[in-house]
Formats: sequence, C-alpha cells, structure tokens
Amino acid sequence: MLPNLISRLSAGVSPASLHSIEFSPLLAEMAKVETAEVFSRMKTAPGGLSKAEAAKRLEETGPNVVVSEKHRGWPWRLLTAARNPLVILLMVLAGISFATGDARAGTVMALMVILGVTLRFVQELRADAAAAKLKEMITVTTAVMRGGTVEEVPLKELVPGDIVTLSAGDMIPADVRVIAVKDLFVTQSALTGESLPVEKFEIRETRADLPPLEFSNLCFLGTSVESGAATVIVLATGARTYFGSMADSIVGDPVETSFDKGLKDFTWLMIRFMAVMVPLVFLINGFTKHNWHEAFFFSIAVAVGLTPEMLPMIVSVCLSKGALAMSRKKVIVKQLNAIQNFGAMDVLCTDKTGTLTMDQVILQRHCDVMKKENESVFFDAFLIAHFQTGLKSVLDRAVLNHQDARQERLEGYRKVDEIPFDFVRRMMSVVVEKPDKDHQLLTKGAPEAIFPRCTFYELDGEVFPLEAERAADLTLHYQELSADGFRVLAVAHKHFGEHPHITKDDECDLILKGYIAFLDPPKDSAAKAIKALQAHGVTIKVLTGDNDLVTRKVCCEVGLNADNILVGSTVEAMSEAELAEAVQSAHIFARLSPAHKQRIIRALQQKGHVVGFMGDGINDSPALHVADVGISVDSAVDIAKAAAAVILLEKDLMVLDDGVIEGRKVFVNILKYVRMGASSNFGNMFSVLGASAFLPFVPMAPIQILTNNLLYDFSQVPIPTDTVGPEQTAKPRPWQIGDIRKFVLFIGPISSIFDYTTFFVMLYLFGCWDPARASLFQTGWFVESLITQTLIIHVIRTNKLPFIHGRASWQVTMTTILVMAIAMWLPFSPVSAALGFTPLPALYWPILLVTVLCYVVLTQVVKMWLLRKALI
Repeated sequence: MLPNLISRLSAGVSPASLHSIEFSPLLAEMAKVETAEVFSRMKTAPGGLSKAEAAKRLEETGPNVVVSEKHRGWPWRLLTAARNPLVILLMVLAGISFATGDARAGTVMALMVILGVTLRFVQELRADAAAAKLKEMITVTTAVMRGGTVEEVPLKELVPGDIVTLSAGDMIPADVRVIAVKDLFVTQSALTGESLPVEKFEIRETRADLPPLEFSNLCFLGTSVESGAATVIVLATGARTYFGSMADSIVGDPVETSFDKGLKDFTWLMIRFMAVMVPLVFLINGFTKHNWHEAFFFSIAVAVGLTPEMLPMIVSVCLSKGALAMSRKKVIVKQLNAIQNFGAMDVLCTDKTGTLTMDQVILQRHCDVMKKENESVFFDAFLIAHFQTGLKSVLDRAVLNHQDARQERLEGYRKVDEIPFDFVRRMMSVVVEKPDKDHQLLTKGAPEAIFPRCTFYELDGEVFPLEAERAADLTLHYQELSADGFRVLAVAHKHFGEHPHITKDDECDLILKGYIAFLDPPKDSAAKAIKALQAHGVTIKVLTGDNDLVTRKVCCEVGLNADNILVGSTVEAMSEAELAEAVQSAHIFARLSPAHKQRIIRALQQKGHVVGFMGDGINDSPALHVADVGISVDSAVDIAKAAAAVILLEKDLMVLDDGVIEGRKVFVNILKYVRMGASSNFGNMFSVLGASAFLPFVPMAPIQILTNNLLYDFSQVPIPTDTVGPEQTAKPRPWQIGDIRKFVLFIGPISSIFDYTTFFVMLYLFGCWDPARASLFQTGWFVESLITQTLIIHVIRTNKLPFIHGRASWQVTMTTILVMAIAMWLPFSPVSAALGFTPLPALYWPILLVTVLCYVVLTQVVKMWLLRKALI
C-alpha cells in the first residue's frame, strides 16, 4: 500500500498543506546532535542491530507500514457492498412496501438486495485475498546491516536503530538520519512539490527555525535517492514517520478513471430516469384506473424494475476475475481500477533497453579514439566500474563480467573519492590511487557529455590537443560505432594530485582515452510482440535516453519506423502546442531526460490518447506517475515499482499484450450488462407507459414485476464468466457514453415492438380487454418479457451470429435455460395463484416462439447494421 500512497500524494495532495502535519520531536533532536550521540540514543552500532534485537524491536514498534492502511474487517466490507445508490434505493422501496402492507413485494425486494449485496460481498472478500497474494509477489526491500553483514530486508521489517545503505534508485525506507554520505541527492517532490533534488549531508544541523523537510541531514519515508550513496540510521518507522502522520489526509478513494466516471454517470442517469418515469406511471395509472393504491404499488415495482441493482456486483466480480486472469499472464495489477485503462490504452511508450533488446549487455569492444582495440581503455573502465558505489547499471555489470575483469589486477589500487552518476551530467568519476601512489581521475559517460569536458585526447600513448576540427573527426568515429548498434561510452582521465575530495567542477580539462562499446541485441520476440500490439490497436512509441543512432538501428531491426526521430534537444525547444502535434507522427524519441518523457506523455494525452508508459529505471518514475497506466517490472528499482499501477513479472512486450487483452475482456463483460440494462429499461419505458395509458388494468401486477426482475437478475450473475470473442478485444475499449446512448436508442425500442405485439395477441386473440381476464394478460406479458430479456443477452454479448459463431460460456447458457424454464413453469406451478398467474392457452406458445425468433432476428439485424456503420 505504501507505493499507492506515494502515487496519490504525488498526484495531487497540496504540499503547502503538509507543513501543518505533526513533526516528531525525536527527528529534530537527532538532526542537531553528533553522529556518536545518534548511535547512543538509538542504542545501535555501526555494525547494525543483531537479528534478535531487530526481532524484539519489530515486536515493540510493529511493522513499518502506515497504520491507517490496516486491513478492515468483514463488517466494513459488508457495509461497503451495501453503500451504493442502487442498493439503498431498493432498501427504501422494500421498506415502503412493508410499511404499506405489501409484504410479498417487500420480501421480493429484500431478496434482491440480499442477492446483490451477498454476491458482491463474497466476491470482494475473495478479490481482497487474491490481491494480497498477488502483492506478495512484488517485493520492495532495502539493504540493512544486521549483525555486521549487509542483507536485503523487506521494508515492513525495518525497525528504529537499523543501519541502512542507500544508493541511486532506492526509496527512503523510513525517517532516517544520514551518518555517512557521498554526493547524496534526494527527490522530495512527493512531500514538498519541489522538482529539483536536494543534497543531504552527514554533519549535524546547526541552523535554527527550519521547516522539518529542510533539515540537511534527515531523509523521509516517501522520498527517493536520485544520485549518490549514503549510510543512514532509522529513527522512525510506520505511523511514527512524517509520512505516516499525514496518511489520513492521503488515504482515500483512488483517482477516478474515465471508466469509474462513466459508471457513476450511468448509475445516476438511471436514477434520474426513474425520478421522471415512476411519478409519470403513478399518475397515468391513478387517473386512468382510479385505483391510487394499486397505482402506487405498481409504480414502486416499476422503479425496482428500472434499477440496474446488479451493476456493483458485476463490476466487482469482473475486475477481481480480470486481475486473477492477468496474474496468470504474469501481469500483476496493484490497483484494480487501472484494469480498464490498461484495456483502453491506445499508445504504449516504452524504453528500449530490456524491452526491445535482450537486456543481456555484452562488452564487445574497448578501443582508442581511432577505434583500434586498446587494453588500457578497458582497464580504466574496469577500475571505474569496480570502485563506484552507486547503483550498478547493466553496463557496469557487463564490464565486471568481462573475461579480463580479474580481481588480481586491482592489487595496489585504492579508491580515494568519487562523484556518482546522475542524469543531468550523464557521467561519473572516481579518483584512484595507483600502486605508484599517483592519483588519477577516471571518468566515463555519454560521449556527447564527455567531449565538451575534454581538452586533450590520447593516441598510442601520446597526448594531443583536442582542437575543434579534430573533435569533429573523433565524433564521427563513435557515431560509426553507434550506427552499428553499439551502446558507446567514452572513457577519459587526468592526473589529480593529492586533493582530498573532488567535486563536479573537477570534471574538466580531461584527456579523452577511448570508448567502450556494448551490444544488447534485439529480443527474438520483440518484432512479434510489436506486431501483436499494433494489430490490437496499440501504437508503440520508444522513449529512451540512449543516442539516436543506436536507437534507430534497434528499432529498424524490430520493425518500427525510425524515419522520424525526435531528440531531447528538439523536444526542449518546442512549445506545448508544437510538441502535441509532433508526437502524433514521431514514434522514436532519443536522448531524453526524465522531464522530456513526462512532456511527451502529457502531449499525447492532450491529443486524446490513453497512454501507457513502461519503465524500470530511476529516471522513469516521473513518467510513470503521469501516464494513464504506469507499467513496470518486478526487477525495477524501488521508486519505479512504487510509481507503477501494473507490474510485469517478465520484461517482455508479449506479456504486456496478453495483459492488454485481459483488460479489454473485463471491460467487454461489464459493457454487456450496461448495454442490456440500459436498452431493456429504455424499451420498458415505452411498453409500460403505453400499456398504462390504454389498458383498463395495470399491465403487470407489482409482485409479477418484482419476480420478473429477480429472475432476470439471477440470469445476469454469470456474466463475468462469459467468453469474449477476439473481435471484441481487437482494438482499445475506452468508455464512450455516446456509443452506449446510440445502442440504447436503436436496440431499446425493439423490445417494445414485440411487447406491443404480445399486447395485441393477448387483447384481441385471447379476449383480455375484459378486466376479469387481466391475470391472463399479465401472465402472457410476464412470460414473454422474461424470456425475451433473458435470451437477448446472447445477441448483445457478441459481434457475431449468436448461438452459432459467438457462443456464451456454459454458466451463462445454463442460467438462461434455467430462467426460461422457470418462466414457462410458473403459470402452472403451485405458486401461480400467489403470484397472480393464470395457465396460458396452448395457442400462446407457438405465437411466443414466433415472437422470440422475430425479436432475436430483428435485434441481430439492427446490431450488425450499427457495427457496419461503426456507430457502436
């Protein structure tokens, strides 16, 4: 839950309001004392707590989680299931029926409430249990010193007094005091709204009257390390943290998706529809039948019939079933309401490394500035990779895994100092003391970042001035490597002298030594996965910090159009309007900073796209926050997993494609119920109003309407289990109320046509104008209405020919058969008199068969016409 809280905080809690949050006095005290005093007060040591002491403290302080997020019991879940406008309306109507003496109607309504609430309650309990198991598959750990050794410990097991080591990409796991640091920059934007990272130091704080978040030696739960490294002491965990103290202002309903808003709009549309329809039915029947008591109960029954009371249950079951189905496809959904956006996604922005490529980087070449193999270049790169203490990238690991990276070669070498990598400089440096005690500054990074800092270059052991003309020639050499698909880093050095510390300003007047070139070949599955996603209506756009030459080659190999590549400098120069136009046609973006990725995603959203972003690095978390669907992988850095709504257990676009299809299936099954309920209600409006106006009796007894609705609801229960055809998941499925409106306007009145033919048959063929034969009329319409309503879901549920090409699940088929059988049995059953039914004549049944066949055929014809015209 902590990652979800961070996402919500970043999404819109006002930072200005956070200064009023209570700040623990302990934190302020620990900030203002020396490190030795901190160790003493926290009863810990540089080697950390023993495992026994850590277990004891965990028992005393509880897990490192926010208390207000504790699991709520079943009474709360039951209340939540019942706290819905539709359920409340039914309970009110049931209460009115009991209060006015109609116990039969009240009992049926109570059964409907119990059915809907119980099903939702049971399914949500199962969904909670399943979600808990799924979240256990996503682990966020931190490096803790326990008993003198560093081990990875789950965040929830952290306790005050623990010694934690931090590096780039780590989430700050608790409120901590810094005791050792190297160029530590922390992103506090989730708490302060400040976009720039803040540098932290180990020295005690001497300034007075500072706001809590401005203490230079404290870091807070909910923030993250952008660059650098540190060792810290945990001061407070869980609810005792600064973040935990404001949890109550953060925990709340998740941000509404377009789907959530659409469902809410639909629910209130039905309620407003009832608010008009029910009084109208009451007045018409009262004035035409002069029996206001009967008119009242009939209008109450009509209100129940117009209520789509199963909607909350259908939505809950569909979402939980979808989450479980997606988990089987190696897609873990952290937030259920993200499923629909996942299915509605029409643009996927993704990184290149590990997604399009194998993420098995191999150091292929180490050469001088003229591209001749050079062992000295490799050794400098080896020293840098070995001695740097920050987050080791795949490139660092490739250097360390090289066959020549032998530990005995490091004998006599010692690290003096370092400047960690960051995404602004795009380089890192270490100062190494050589066996001859000479100090050497070694730097590696992106060639375009290293070149401006070099004033010399080395070739065959000699050093030459790097003049502008010569620099242009050397640039061509590394660009040739990039064009061949290599990821190229430049290696430079300079003599450093005896200075105790280095700063970023020292990265100047360097000697360019050569390049190390890595190969990360495209995945065999990448081209196939891209074609599958494109076939399903998802446009792929590559957003990478890598250079455009490497990106172009990789993208061409996996089948992406790389003719138009936008680089970060071009994006930087564009206005928001210009960028919004440019992102429509460009599919490849290279040399991007985190801010550029964020701007590109917002530009796509501005053009009406539902945008997914897939990333796993430190620099991806801002883009993950702003995307409609943030997607990361289980191997991602902590802050990326925290920002994402969906986690892939395998970094493969094919896995993503499977997840997208499952997301669309969820939406399709929910839409089936919405379409059916809305069109049925719209048709019933014409039937009830017309029949009420010209009949000398009510067209159906209140108890019959309620029985009809209860049986129809039962037939809809298995909709979440229904099969979904490939044609229904072939393209993104955004929530479009306009399409639902068109469907209702065209399909709804069809049911009224056949209701009126049934009225005609009952009135003129079976002589039901006589009020004494009202029961026969009501029975005839009850059976026709229930059978057609139940059967027509098979037409609405598929874009194909029902029963033949587009078959429902066995659960839907069985409930349809069962409900239709009950409808035909009830007029002859022992309870027929209690429900006001009369046995139907033999001639009724062949007429009903013709009515049903004509209804199904006409609905199918209109549906296919709407599909051909692309109206739905």
